[in-house]
Amino acid sequence: MSITPMDIQNKEFTRAFRGYRQEEVDEFLDRVAKEFERVMKEKLSLEEKNALLEEKLAQYQKLENTLHNSIIVAQETAEDVKRNANKEAELIRREAEKEARRIIDEARYKASRILAEHEEVYKQAQIFKLRFRSFIEAQLASLELEDWLQVENDEEHEARDIG
Repeated sequence: MSITPMDIQNKEFTRAFRGYRQEEVDEFLDRVAKEFERVMKEKLSLEEKNALLEEKLAQYQKLENTLHNSIIVAQETAEDVKRNANKEAELIRREAEKEARRIIDEARYKASRILAEHEEVYKQAQIFKLRFRSFIEAQLASLELEDWLQVENDEEHEARDIG
């Protein structure tokens, strides 16, 4: 059973012979009642503050949990992004290697084709050179025979005889 300030103020004591002076007791009870009332109000105020602080604490704990979960989600997302970036980088690297091999193979093919064309042109040049040499040698041989001088002289004589 709790005591209220009104209980203190309304408390009446029985009178006894040689008891306390009633005015002093009443005055003291009034002071005790006022102090008790002040303490009760302070207690209620502190309980309200405590309730507000507990409510704020609950909100902060909820916020803390939310932030903690957000951090975990952000870390997981960052890990996912990192994994995906690594996968994409690996894919790009493979594609680049594949393209590099294709370019190298194409360059080798072109180089071998150019080399084959060069060899063909060289062979044709050698054949042309041999034929031209044969032609020149045939012409020289023909010049060395000096039959052509005779044919030319005969043609001149015939032209004089006719004219």
